[in-house]
Amino acid sequence: MAERVDFELATPERLFLTESVEMVVVPGTEGDFGVLSGHAPLISTIRPGAIAIYEGGRIARRIFVNGGIAEVSPERCTVLAEAAEPTDGLDRAAIERELQTLEGNLPLLREEIARASEAERERLLSELHSLERQAAIGRAKLQTLAEIERG
Repeated sequence: MAERVDFELATPERLFLTESVEMVVVPGTEGDFGVLSGHAPLISTIRPGAIAIYEGGRIARRIFVNGGIAEVSPERCTVLAEAAEPTDGLDRAAIERELQTLEGNLPLLREEIARASEAERERLLSELHSLERQAAIGRAKLQTLAEIERG
């Protein structure tokens, strides 16, 4: 039997998953990284994307995360994600609609920021950052769906 690594995925709301797996691939901010038993210790931030869980040398399932942090030791990979959802629950049409709305609002908000007073600018910049983050998550979800379709 191949050596296994304990994988744990938690969100602020709950422990999403805990199991022993063959390998897990995590979307790190510096690039995807795979974790097998015996991996060197590592801490990494993660970007929006899909965590791939491998069994039998193949992807057994994917879980979409909105970002977070991963901690790896030789026997364990722990991901603390902002949010997580199974990729089979992703709805392409709904994501595309939301992304279209978000991307349509961004230019208007940028114009509003350019005209805003100093006091109002801070609030608007915070709103802009939030919309840009939501758009990045939407694009990452669409990219995940495209990768799944390619097989």
